[in-house]
Amino acid sequence: MESLHLPVSPPENEAQLLEQARLLAGCSLGELGAMAGLPVPKDLRRDKGWIGILLEMWLGASAGSKPEQDFAAIGVELKTIPIDRQGRPLETTFVCVAPLTGNSGVVWETCHVRHKLKRVLWVPVEGERTIPLAERRVGSPLLWSPSEEEEMQLRRDWEELMDMIVLGQVERITARHGEVLQLRPKAANGQALTDAIGANGETILTRPRGFYLKKPFTAALLARHFLL
Repeated sequence: MESLHLPVSPPENEAQLLEQARLLAGCSLGELGAMAGLPVPKDLRRDKGWIGILLEMWLGASAGSKPEQDFAAIGVELKTIPIDRQGRPLETTFVCVAPLTGNSGVVWETCHVRHKLKRVLWVPVEGERTIPLAERRVGSPLLWSPSEEEEMQLRRDWEELMDMIVLGQVERITARHGEVLQLRPKAANGQALTDAIGANGETILTRPRGFYLKKPFTAALLARHFLL
């Protein structure tokens, strides 16, 4: 633990980022929280982003909630992923908020989903509810870019979902749409509403939506890397 201390400067390159992330592997969230002066919440129900905030501090992330990547200077996004004892993801992974209006001329090459997933530092964290939050350990990090096949899958789903949004079918999209990418409500409560396009081209109010990676997609990429 001697080599771990705060504050951590933003990494200047991927090698530096990976080295820092490897130092965290095996540490418990309680240890990292105590050293960072960040009290461990009782559970994550009210503090869903707590693990992400903690790891951003330890990795020198700069973006906060800005729309750029977490490590904008080197073009890397941080994604923490809760896993079970077999190393499989326990939940879908949030990518970004979905734009529900003003989408004319939006293409895959320049879209937000592709930008966010171009280069990702995955940090698995023990996520089973039976393990107290403070005792959950951080796993080995993985730097990932989509393979050609993965990019094709993501693009296909994104184009299908965006077509439905543009054609006023946002209310008809369910979590079952998309092979690897899904669109679903993204809001702390059902009260938050945003503009979207209705079936006849009119403006309607609907719950904000987010793009999420489905569990089989992240499970496969973790399994390939960690040879599970």
